[in-house]
Amino acid sequence: MKANSELEKQARQWLHERGVTVEDIADLVHYLQERYHDHLTIEDCIYNVEKVLGKREVQNAILTGIQLDILAEKKQLASPLQETIEVDESLYGVDEIIAFSIVNVYGSIGFTNYGYIDKQKPGILAKLNDKSSGQCHTFLDDIVGAIAAAASSRLAHSAVNAEDLDDDDN
Repeated sequence: MKANSELEKQARQWLHERGVTVEDIADLVHYLQERYHDHLTIEDCIYNVEKVLGKREVQNAILTGIQLDILAEKKQLASPLQETIEVDESLYGVDEIIAFSIVNVYGSIGFTNYGYIDKQKPGILAKLNDKSSGQCHTFLDDIVGAIAAAASSRLAHSAVNAEDLDDDDN
């Protein structure tokens, strides 16, 4: 999908540079939603991820989180923040707060999706959570999980709206 603004282009480029594709995120959406949608395709999931990536709030979260991860990798943050982000300290929580700004875009169901996928860490989230790569993904793993959760919420809302339209036909 074509990016609509310079902000979106940059967010997409940074995701790509950090090893995250739209398809990776769509796989997470599929993981979250396959049991609720009989005919769910990866194309449906990609479509919903693309819609989420089109939101300015999401683009800002991506750029902010990735920049903080990069600064931590380069050891350019002041102590104790440097060490906190570098080790992804479990009680830090600011990485989740940025993720919540994405999750919120499509309603409260996103919180459930996010909490589940954050604990399970399937697919690309396992890779991002692997500390052996030398890269810091303290923020990025939560952002990617949040994008998947928001796209899942969007998909769920779309399905309910389609059912409502079907009910109107009866």
